[in-house]
Amino acid sequence: MANLVLSAPLKGWIAPLDETPDAVFAQRMLGDGLAIDPTGSTLHAPCDAVVISVHRARHAVSLRAANGAEILMHLGLETVALDGAGFEVLVREGETVTTGQPLIAFDLDFLAQNARSLITPVLVTNLEAFRIVTRHQDRPTEVGEALMELVSLEARLAAADTQDGAIEATVVVPLKHGLHARPAARIAEALRPFAAELSFIHGDRRANARSPIGVMAMAIQHGETIRVLAGGADAEAALAAVVSLIESGMGEAGPAPARAVAAVSPVVVTEIAAIPAEGVLKGVRAAPGLAIGKAVRLAHSEIAVREAGAGIAIEQAALAEAMARVRGRLTEASSHGDRARQAILAAHLAILDDPELTAQAQALIAQGKSAGHAWKQAIGGYVEALKGLGDARMAERVDDLIDLQRQVLRALAGEDEHAASLAPGSILLADELMPSQLMGLEAGVLAGFCTARGGPTSHVAILAAAMGIPALVAAGGAVLTIEDGAALILDADSGQLRVAPDAPALEAAQTRLAQQQERKAAARATAHQTSVTRDGARIEVYGNVGSLGDAEAAAANGAEGCGLLRTEFLFLERETPPDEDEQARQYQEIATALDGKPLIVRTLDVGGDKAAPYLPIPAEENPALGLRGVRVSLWRPQLLKTQLRAILRVQPVGQCRIMVPMVASLDELRAVRAVLDEARRELGVSETIELGVMVETPAAAVTADLLAAEADFLSIGTNDLTQYVLAMDRGNPEVAARIDALHPAVLRMIAQTCAGGARHGRWVGVCGGAASDLAAVPILLGLGVTELSATASSVPEVKALVRRLDLEACRRLAAQALDLSSPEAVRELAGGFLAQSTEVKA
Repeated sequence: MANLVLSAPLKGWIAPLDETPDAVFAQRMLGDGLAIDPTGSTLHAPCDAVVISVHRARHAVSLRAANGAEILMHLGLETVALDGAGFEVLVREGETVTTGQPLIAFDLDFLAQNARSLITPVLVTNLEAFRIVTRHQDRPTEVGEALMELVSLEARLAAADTQDGAIEATVVVPLKHGLHARPAARIAEALRPFAAELSFIHGDRRANARSPIGVMAMAIQHGETIRVLAGGADAEAALAAVVSLIESGMGEAGPAPARAVAAVSPVVVTEIAAIPAEGVLKGVRAAPGLAIGKAVRLAHSEIAVREAGAGIAIEQAALAEAMARVRGRLTEASSHGDRARQAILAAHLAILDDPELTAQAQALIAQGKSAGHAWKQAIGGYVEALKGLGDARMAERVDDLIDLQRQVLRALAGEDEHAASLAPGSILLADELMPSQLMGLEAGVLAGFCTARGGPTSHVAILAAAMGIPALVAAGGAVLTIEDGAALILDADSGQLRVAPDAPALEAAQTRLAQQQERKAAARATAHQTSVTRDGARIEVYGNVGSLGDAEAAAANGAEGCGLLRTEFLFLERETPPDEDEQARQYQEIATALDGKPLIVRTLDVGGDKAAPYLPIPAEENPALGLRGVRVSLWRPQLLKTQLRAILRVQPVGQCRIMVPMVASLDELRAVRAVLDEARRELGVSETIELGVMVETPAAAVTADLLAAEADFLSIGTNDLTQYVLAMDRGNPEVAARIDALHPAVLRMIAQTCAGGARHGRWVGVCGGAASDLAAVPILLGLGVTELSATASSVPEVKALVRRLDLEACRRLAAQALDLSSPEAVRELAGGFLAQSTEVKA
């Protein structure tokens, strides 16, 4: 098969994807290719192809070439928000187009004024089947000039199959949850560049390593040893890459959690139960919050498929077309939204591209079955296999398979994906809710949802939390008997769904919800005012940030700066570390979004539960106590120096402050300062750059006075400090509920840190979860904290609370809290204090 040459679809400047100011494209989450900064105003077809999909916002189009290559072209960045303004679509879905044919006309001036960027990624999205062998970049181009050349991997893999002999290795799986969906997808991704076939063997089970579903179905657990067999031209390199990836732990290394299956097991509804007499159903919290509304039942209509096919070629083409349409929608949807949404859609794409799944469907078509029947049966077999594993994490992935089964069947039937029509204030009730259904709902109309089945770690639960939608799962079959329109109170925090509440219960819930909404509205209205206590103490309220979007949200919510930039977003989920230029660009964008306000950048914090493939940290019995934070930076000092140089390049100089994680001794701080001073000399930076310590270990807390003698500031990471002080793993479901930053032991560590900082005139902040906890805020201020870095959404309420507090009263409260014996007692004390002095309930 001849290689496919794609021509430039736009006039403009061709740039590598790395220069795209959006991590989704720069990190190749949607595919590989190039980007064009356009100077023309028409998007053209880069090859002869069929139009797979045109986005409803008219800014993106997907094509499928005759050889099966699928190409996505996305005009500008964040242009979906324009809702079609400035674009004119010149083709329709299903239309055959020729090279150079106009596809979309656009208003270049309008986009320049209203879009984040004009740069247009041109991506090959089905990289499991194609590889880019030639790129023409860093130059101007006219429409029709050569852009890149693709080669089909089918011929390479065929060559791999003919190679005699195979090599093998054994590897012990260090991932605490075994090879579940996410690592299985990463293994498939790692194999894309290689002309090799790899198999995993464990006992009598065997799976193609390129098949995420097949690997998941093996149910390989933590600590088990698997054989990895490789054959083909690239067998040796592919084997080494996969073994290294598994041994790295992929950010999940650690002991298997005790009885974790029981802790998160999804409910299976075996019978329809009646609603209890008191009208209260119990469920499991999937996302926090309170909602009042009317019941709307969501019924899954069965999509009818015929068993007999209309011919092998016809059915193969129909399945390919339907899968391409779904892939196009998933690819486009994953180009925007938060990280949780993007990760879930990436997992769906990996399943859709699973070669074993496709092969099973194609085999059934070859037997004379229809595309719909073949797809339904192929996925159905894996659904039953995963259900039968007895593993809760795998069982929750069944929803993803059913979701994709439904989407492809709808595409085969020619039905458009459309959101359920809901009235504002609806509480959705369903047996199960699919991720695509939740993402497809119109923003702002859904008050909450409750499902009969499901689990708290399912993808739909993760999405609900990210979207701020109160949700209960695993409430049992009685949910399905609730009538449409019934009045409901959904209290996710207490795990209750109240059906047809009486007037007093409804009034109490409405009062509580109104108070919450009023408090939030008032806080938002004053979010940009400074935070000064009633007795005149200045408290800075910053935002925690993990991306440019987070920085923009924090600034919009009134954050007075960024108290914690988690730089891991640049380093994880990739095979090589970001270079200095890429880091500098990203840090500068975030600094610019903060409009000159302080930006505290935490140096790379990997190790423990966060691993990078290019940092092969040896397997550790206790990863949380091994190579983590600053220890990794000093273990790989060039990585640290590159990051420090990138931070120093941010303008204006001095806006960035640098914070070192997981410090346990003064020697570690001194070592980092030596690297920082060297980087300053190399770049000719004469200005003083503040260097602080993140207090996360008991060692740092009890020696805070020693650290403060040389650090410019101290910032307490209460999440890690709490688990280290209490010796409880926050990832273990058996003890996680008992981890509370308001435990008196943790508060005493915070008090000691504040005292150590005060001895040398250093300010002390909190950048962990406690800074967003309204019950904790007055106690933290009373202990001596003068800076709080909260989640972006919490910033307005934290600032509003600070302005209602009296610092002297906070000090008396903190002194009382230190003498209590439990976090429950501290929370009761704080709740009374807030109710009495600020009318804010903890």
